Amino acid sequence: MTDIKLVPLTSDDRERFILDNQEAFNYGAMQEFGMRDNHFEEEGQIISRETIEKSIDAGEAYRITQGGKPVGGVIIRVDGDRGDLDILFVSSKVHSKGIGCAAWCEVEKLHPEVKLWETVTPYFEKRNIHFYVNRCGFHIVEFFNSHHPDPNDPDSAEIIDEQFPDGMFRFEKKMN
Repeated sequence: MTDIKLVPLTSDDRERFILDNQEAFNYGAMQEFGMRDNHFEEEGQIISRETIEKSIDAGEAYRITQGGKPVGGVIIRVDGDRGDLDILFVSSKVHSKGIGCAAWCEVEKLHPEVKLWETVTPYFEKRNIHFYVNRCGFHIVEFFNSHHPDPNDPDSAEIIDEQFPDGMFRFEKKMN
C-alpha cells in the first residue's frame, strides 16, 4: 500500500480527528457489546474527548491519509529509543484493507531511533489484538487487571475497575 501517508495533525483538523477517533473506537465496542456495554469513558463514547486531547497535546499526532484523503489517525510519544503508541485508528469504512499496517510501517520509518515500542488495548478488542500481534509484530507481555494494575500508571486501577474490569493487554515490539 504505497499511497498511505502520515500527515502532521493541524489545528483546523483537530476537531474532525477527535470525532473520527471516537467513531472508530465506538465501532469496536459496539461490535463486541452493543449498547449494553459499560466501557464508555463518557456518555456514548468509548474514548473521551479529554483522553484524546491529552494524548494529542502530549505526543505527535498524525492523520493517516490514503490518496490524500483522511482515513484514520495515530498518536505516538517518543523518548529517546522508546516509543509509545497511544492511539491508532482507521475508519471502519476502510477496515481490512492494510491501511493500519501500512500506517504503522510509516511510524517505524519516521522514528528509526526507537528500539522498543509499547501500546495497550482492552481485552475485548480482538481486531486490535490480531492487528498488533499478527500484522505488526508486537508481543503481549503483560495483562493488567484488578489484581495487577499497571505499576507505572497511578490511575490504572481505577480505569480497570470502572471501564475495563476484565483487563487490558500491554504489548511490546522490539526493533532490530
